[in-house]
Amino acid sequence: MPTVNIASHLKDMAQHHAEQLAVLFPASRDGKGRTQYSSFTYKKLDEESDFLAAGLDEIGIGRGVKTVLMVPPSLEFFSLTFALFKIGAVPVLVDPGIGIKNLGKCLTEAEPEAFIGIAKAHVARLLFGWAKKSLKQLVTVDRRFGWGGHGLVQVANLGRLRHSNSARPNEQWKAAETEADETAAILFTSGSTGVPKGAVYSHGNFAAQIAALKQAFGIKPGEIDLCTFPLFALFAPALGMTAVIPRMDFTKPATVDPREIAEPIARFGINNLFGSPALLNRVGRNWKPELKTDKTPQQASAALSPTWPSLRRVLSAGAPVSPEILERFSTFLSPDSQIYTPYGATESLPVAVIGSHEILHETRQLTEQGSGTCVGRPVESIEVRIIGITDEPISQWSDQLCLPQGQIGEIVVHGAMVTQHYYKRPDLTAIAKIRDPATGRMRHRMGDVGYFDDHGRLWFCGRKSHRVVTSDRTYFTEPVEGIFNGHPAVFRTALVGVVRAGKTELVLCVEREPQQSLNEKSHLSDQQLIAELQELGSRFELTRSIQTFLFHPSFPVDIRHNSKIFREKLAVWATSIVK
Repeated sequence: MPTVNIASHLKDMAQHHAEQLAVLFPASRDGKGRTQYSSFTYKKLDEESDFLAAGLDEIGIGRGVKTVLMVPPSLEFFSLTFALFKIGAVPVLVDPGIGIKNLGKCLTEAEPEAFIGIAKAHVARLLFGWAKKSLKQLVTVDRRFGWGGHGLVQVANLGRLRHSNSARPNEQWKAAETEADETAAILFTSGSTGVPKGAVYSHGNFAAQIAALKQAFGIKPGEIDLCTFPLFALFAPALGMTAVIPRMDFTKPATVDPREIAEPIARFGINNLFGSPALLNRVGRNWKPELKTDKTPQQASAALSPTWPSLRRVLSAGAPVSPEILERFSTFLSPDSQIYTPYGATESLPVAVIGSHEILHETRQLTEQGSGTCVGRPVESIEVRIIGITDEPISQWSDQLCLPQGQIGEIVVHGAMVTQHYYKRPDLTAIAKIRDPATGRMRHRMGDVGYFDDHGRLWFCGRKSHRVVTSDRTYFTEPVEGIFNGHPAVFRTALVGVVRAGKTELVLCVEREPQQSLNEKSHLSDQQLIAELQELGSRFELTRSIQTFLFHPSFPVDIRHNSKIFREKLAVWATSIVK
């Protein structure tokens, strides 16, 4: 079995690009209100994570030890994560936005032996009794600690002492020679598409993801990345980029101050930005670049130049990105720059990729005619197949499960970046995985439905669990919603089923565009808009039977990206109104 450790990418960068900045984190503001950043070079990040790795090993957090990491984005977050990878420990990463009850369940399920967190996390741990039966080692990141464990500074000093007492004190910490299939981390899904569950990542999964991201987007060492999603930020050092962390609440990307995104882009010449659809929508609607008012030819030309010419690519994931959001944000970019919408999931990322040029000039029209949302062509290192829709487990893979091109079915993926099981959840693993007898590895059922067109592009038609089955046919959310989302007075829609008198009826929940958008349809009353939506729906066989439209002030969405619509909650709400 080949050895691979995700931390080896950091070592390579420290050796070949020692003085390149690895991470910049907002620390304070100067007298003029400008953000001041603390930073690590690649050499410094490698050294700090070496000391922490040695110190953690000294106190008993070593290879294979499951370790909860509850540290917000910071320099410590990066150095600790890479230290854990270096010693072969298993970070357990849980999104705090899933709620206290689910947090407790996840941590109890993971049975961690160590807990590293800020003081607030330790208070919650004690208050709610998180994993109290399994925890043995505790580390507090804050300078003050009184939780029966060690302080982070103390751990780092233990590591430095171990280095200085070594026969070769200048020798770097040697990363554990972990195998490709060895567990590297347990990442708990947000629960936005079901019960929060721990996706078990191997070092091979991480290595395959990095290779796929490099290939799919042409990312090169030396680029500068603005990271608005903490877990994705960890890929930046592994990809050789400089990670700039913005000042924002990472659990509320939909409320970000656009200035906190615009300022670092202009200041550092950001090349790459990862942001959820909600973040792009917020910035696109609210950021107003300073316009030139002089009328000389040179100044007039400058006024037409892109707002952020350094930004080569924008990545947006977590939910489908509407063409309107892409179009609005694209006005800040150079003509040859693109917004990419990689399709994937916690269990497998990336799966397929498409850019805004193709969406805005071609697939957008098909989406507005009921074709669903095009998510592009599969990346080179993954196999994507479409199988018949069933909610039952499938124990063994067979090519006979596959549907012909153009037919909607469940999306199934196979490749080196695909996780193989959920931690201690054989029931959920059985539902989501299919063993392939030819490779001995698991294929992953995405839980999404879609199809391939005759150009080899994958089209997303919604979550399998969100399909609405009536007496005459099955309706999928994305094709239906795509038709109505094209109306200028509509921000987004959600198709749900309501059972009345024993029959399932179609209901379209509608969230209107904000009044301040001032488009040509913003003046319409609710009844006028319903009439126009009914007329729009009557043009397509797919939507002709939808007659019930309900206006909702603000759809419930996931905590991680603020973009996935909780249609289950909307269905309950719609039922209470319709009945």
